[in-house]
Amino acid sequence: MDDSPAAANADLATHPNDAFFKSVFSEPAHAVAFFQSHLPAAMAGRIDWTTLELVPTSFVKSTLQQVHSDLIFSVRIGERETLLYLLFEHQSTVDPAMPLRLLGYLAEILMQHHREHGLPLPPVIPFVFHQGPETWQVSTAFESLFRLPAELADDLLPYLPKFNHALLDLTRCDPATEEADLRLRIVLQLMKLARERELARFFEWLCQLVLDGVSDRLLDNVLVYALHADTSLDIREIHRTLPANNKLKSRAMSIAEQIKAEGRTEGISQGISQGRWVGRIQILEEFLGKPPTPTAGLETLPIAELEARHQQLHREYEIRFKGR
Repeated sequence: MDDSPAAANADLATHPNDAFFKSVFSEPAHAVAFFQSHLPAAMAGRIDWTTLELVPTSFVKSTLQQVHSDLIFSVRIGERETLLYLLFEHQSTVDPAMPLRLLGYLAEILMQHHREHGLPLPPVIPFVFHQGPETWQVSTAFESLFRLPAELADDLLPYLPKFNHALLDLTRCDPATEEADLRLRIVLQLMKLARERELARFFEWLCQLVLDGVSDRLLDNVLVYALHADTSLDIREIHRTLPANNKLKSRAMSIAEQIKAEGRTEGISQGISQGRWVGRIQILEEFLGKPPTPTAGLETLPIAELEARHQQLHREYEIRFKGR
């Protein structure tokens, strides 16, 4: 996997939601904070979080195609140091078949472990992170995918796989008040308001926080992701209008200088590179529930056509979600 800054920027341009998610939660400190907050307290209290490690994505590649947002961690839990895998799946649309998809991942992980280590198998907890915009109203239980005859249900259920996946649905939570960890509060609030197209409100909220304990790297990720998620944002305008939050102003200036060095003109929507138009088109397609147009196909189009396609999608978005 290419972890260079150039590769990270390319991922942000074409898959900003997934790339931001993966960049943030690939850092063990952020993953630990999230799971400590969102797993059951009794379970989280038994886990030795100092042992958390990110498992290479190639672990699940032998028969399943790795998607942009999968993260797998290993930790030790319990007196026998049982291996626990946490499968972190970022989801931007409601998928009624999610338990079936997860069953494939779980089977691959367990088969791989059995090939390398034999029995006993480690427990695996699948955790779905849902960014919206629709509320997740489908079941998280695998057995709910079956329609069993009432008179045979009790006899059939023992033969069916049985598991639930954990779920964080951003449409049902308020990170600004519910998250104790400041880093998580910022990340989840950003992802929630990005999906609601309310990033101006996010920066107004962010400016009120004391950011001394937040790393420059995380703030840079926040700023760059925001620019890719909302075409109306201009980092220089953000910098000019920020109140007296010196740390945030400093990081905004740093990002503004990077943009200038890359040859971009005033206004993030002017002179924008082809890669960033492609990413923004795909984001709006996600918002509208349309199948994302393949990157390879969009990259063959001239800038003018990409701009026109983006404008049409943006009009559809405004009509559907804002009634304009």
